[in-house]
Amino acid sequence: MSAVRVRCCRLMSALLLAWLASWLLLSGLALLLHADFLSDACTDAASKKILRRLCGDFAAGWAAGDMCADLCVRGLVEYKRCLYYESGKKVMEVRWRGRPVILKSKLENLSSYQPLGPLDYQDAAGDSSPLDVLLRATLEVRSWLGLAEEEGGAGSPLKLRSSDKIYTRAELTSLWSLLQQDEYAFLRVLQDLSVHVSKVLGSCGHFYAVESLSAGRAWDQNIFSLEEDDGAEGAGPGRGRRGSWGARRKVHRIALSFLDMVRRFDDDFTHKVHLCDVKPENFAIRKDLTVVAIDVDMAFFQPKMEEILDHKCSADDDCSFFDCASSCDLGARHCRRRRANTNLQVICEKIFRLWFSPTLLGAKAGLPLQVELQRAVQECSESGGVNKQGLGGGGGRDVHRRLFRILTRLLHEGGKSDEEHETEGRTALNL
Repeated sequence: MSAVRVRCCRLMSALLLAWLASWLLLSGLALLLHADFLSDACTDAASKKILRRLCGDFAAGWAAGDMCADLCVRGLVEYKRCLYYESGKKVMEVRWRGRPVILKSKLENLSSYQPLGPLDYQDAAGDSSPLDVLLRATLEVRSWLGLAEEEGGAGSPLKLRSSDKIYTRAELTSLWSLLQQDEYAFLRVLQDLSVHVSKVLGSCGHFYAVESLSAGRAWDQNIFSLEEDDGAEGAGPGRGRRGSWGARRKVHRIALSFLDMVRRFDDDFTHKVHLCDVKPENFAIRKDLTVVAIDVDMAFFQPKMEEILDHKCSADDDCSFFDCASSCDLGARHCRRRRANTNLQVICEKIFRLWFSPTLLGAKAGLPLQVELQRAVQECSESGGVNKQGLGGGGGRDVHRRLFRILTRLLHEGGKSDEEHETEGRTALNL
């Protein structure tokens, strides 16, 4: 009996030690995860500290920009809140001279960016001035983006024109840190070429400011807040009675703007623009309901897209880069450089299918035009731009034209319904 008791005690001790070791291990992991979370926490204190450090760089003569004096000296930039902070990327909302803007930087500190090179004027030798170095760097950025010279003529934001201006060390350092950020370079190149990208309003050091817009929300069935800009549709008698029609008209106008963005990204530049991260929060709308791509970290011109897709594979699943997919050449065991789906297909799948689903449309889902639209969206989401042999097909443009025609008719019919409601309202008042 005593031997049994001893074995039981040993077993209980072993179980207790195992439980204690497990608890210590899990507690240690929890502390590590908690510390990692706190290090990337999007807090007001951390954001304000980063801005103070930026102003320190400005005071020391390392940072420059048209926003610096307002931020660091005049007090005309008011911090509002942190929006995003992960792996050094910082996004915060501020008010600049009373206007809400978004401040962005890929890395937290100016010193984290690669230095330009011969910035010390005393050491610069020969004919290679700091401006020459920056001009060459600009050309490299343009080459990386895949833009031809004619797409950035004399007015291109990334083309520096010769002048007698002497660039300071702070200006060169700041501009080079901005050019190292893919999103900034992409937005600056397309500033005057497309209404479908957010506008860069200014900068200080490695931070740049873009317009603050009404961004999409994944949890909202309408994606965008359609009540904030009712003035865009006009006001008048009977407006409250047709609020639902007004919202649907806005959805149709926004969908048409998505189609315009897709067409222009396909046709307006020497190389196509590929959107590889299509989700509601990466798009916004202006007051006129123009769709704007506000997060273009995953937007690429055709040459860069081909470079990304060019790698070894054993199946088609190995050839996907977020929303941009290719197919695997099993003979060569290499991904095809041509993308196998399209911007339109992904937008149909991730945005249009939600908007025009029978569940959201309710009683209107059975109307002939709505049924035709649902079928077109379904066909669009299942269509591809490149077949298994890597050859482009013409189906995408046919689907685009079909969607444009249906949405235009729906927008027109919605307008007619509104006018009829107004006529009925005036008739009832006269009676």
